[in-house]
Amino acid sequence: MRSLSMTFRWHGWWLGIAAGIVALDQWSKWLVRQHIPFGGWWLPEGWEWLMPYARIVHWYNTGAAFGIFQNGNAVFTVLAVVVIAVILYYMPRLAEVAWWLRLAVAMQLAGASGNLIDRLMLGKVTDFVSVGAFPVFNVADASITLGVMILLLGTWRKEHREREEATLADESPLGAERASPAGAAESALGPGSGSSVE
Repeated sequence: MRSLSMTFRWHGWWLGIAAGIVALDQWSKWLVRQHIPFGGWWLPEGWEWLMPYARIVHWYNTGAAFGIFQNGNAVFTVLAVVVIAVILYYMPRLAEVAWWLRLAVAMQLAGASGNLIDRLMLGKVTDFVSVGAFPVFNVADASITLGVMILLLGTWRKEHREREEATLADESPLGAERASPAGAAESALGPGSGSSVE
């Protein structure tokens, strides 16, 4: 079994990504709480024309990402702890997987951790990015969503590549020869094993 120190050394780069996202998430939330009154909004000077479409607001939720399932703070706190524990437990198994899978897991770890910090310290999650009629969200929510998108896209590309490779193998002369009855017989008996008439 790999030691804890080896695990963190081997996975340091993606743990660093997760830590950076958590730091950005907490810093941005702190700025919003410090400078925008609750329920208020802000845009850079000269950017007021964006107001109908996008703005920075000071809001919070006690539910899941993007404000769904309100008043479930205790439940989502427990779920976040479980998700983080599972990800950390399976870290040693990620050493040999594709980089995009490690990145996706790192982003989901960061998102769960960022919102968990809010729940434990404030009893609610600070949200501030408002785009059109879309639910208000934060950096942690965006990290979770992007992580899922990377996971789905990476899985789709991997399966698509495997299907292409299988098709090329079937269409190659060697594949066609082995797929034919004669080719199958030759493969079974070995080269030069066919009978001939002299």
